[in-house]
Amino acid sequence: MSKITAFGTYAPEKVLDNKYFESIIDTNHEWIVSRTGIHTRRAVAEDEFTSDLAVKAVQNLQERSGKTIDDVDFIIVSTITPDQPMPNVASQVQYKLGIRNAGCNDLYGACAGMVYGLQMGNGLIASGAYKKVLVIGAEALTRATDYTDRATCLLFGDGAGAMLLEPGEDDFMAFNSGTSGECGQELYLSHEKDMINGCSITANGKILQNGRAVFKWVVKNIPGKINELAAKANMALDEIDFIVPHSANLRILEAVGKELNYPMERIPESISTNGNTSSASIPLAMEKAITDGRIKKGQKLLLIGFGGGLTYAGAVIRWELDL
Repeated sequence: MSKITAFGTYAPEKVLDNKYFESIIDTNHEWIVSRTGIHTRRAVAEDEFTSDLAVKAVQNLQERSGKTIDDVDFIIVSTITPDQPMPNVASQVQYKLGIRNAGCNDLYGACAGMVYGLQMGNGLIASGAYKKVLVIGAEALTRATDYTDRATCLLFGDGAGAMLLEPGEDDFMAFNSGTSGECGQELYLSHEKDMINGCSITANGKILQNGRAVFKWVVKNIPGKINELAAKANMALDEIDFIVPHSANLRILEAVGKELNYPMERIPESISTNGNTSSASIPLAMEKAITDGRIKKGQKLLLIGFGGGLTYAGAVIRWELDL
């Protein structure tokens, strides 16, 4: 089976604080924080792209672990903001890091993408076909944000996270996933096609979201899926040290915690400092909790991503890294 042997993250240097949004739309810091919990976000530089974020997350992984990556034989990148449609971001990561012989594929799983990547990476190793798999969640969402849309422009930021999977004692205790495709029109990134499920949508190449509908879907569905996942791992929810959800909005996380009767101090988030970073939000939330000493070696973590699709993916893992 497989285990997580290294971990790294990266966030761009440029900071977009709430004062910036006060200068471009009708809003204020207090309103933004009360509705979303966001104080700052990170944004890519003009010459910085998703593949650059992914590479820097892997370099951070190497610096912290001392691991070599020359012999990585498969790279999975979850992103909805690739540098371009083809070639895929994973192949750009392979090239920029000088990895000689690796299969490369991008995963279009939106906010559930990092966990989907871990599920697939685990499967590749469990099959015996691969020995060293890089799983990366990386997003340059500020490039896909409509800054004239007051409902969404406040939300999104950029960043990346990476984990290395290798054969070993199984760190993965349970998985689940699912999709409500009929809700696809509630959160989408539109390009040429202007219809989803028969519904006419705006095709402007930017992210559009019905925030109220997504909020209701998450609160209705995700607490039950978290309980289901803990049960699959043969654990009571109280035995899970931390639940690490996708950081979509702090109010969503609070509502999920309330439904589960699970304390917020055990729900790490990255939304307050990084905004909604889609595929990167879970590793960035883990980074904050590792840095402040909450997440430690030997703990049990439940990761749950949810978003565009509308889809979700979860995993219960043993955290065996001492960072």
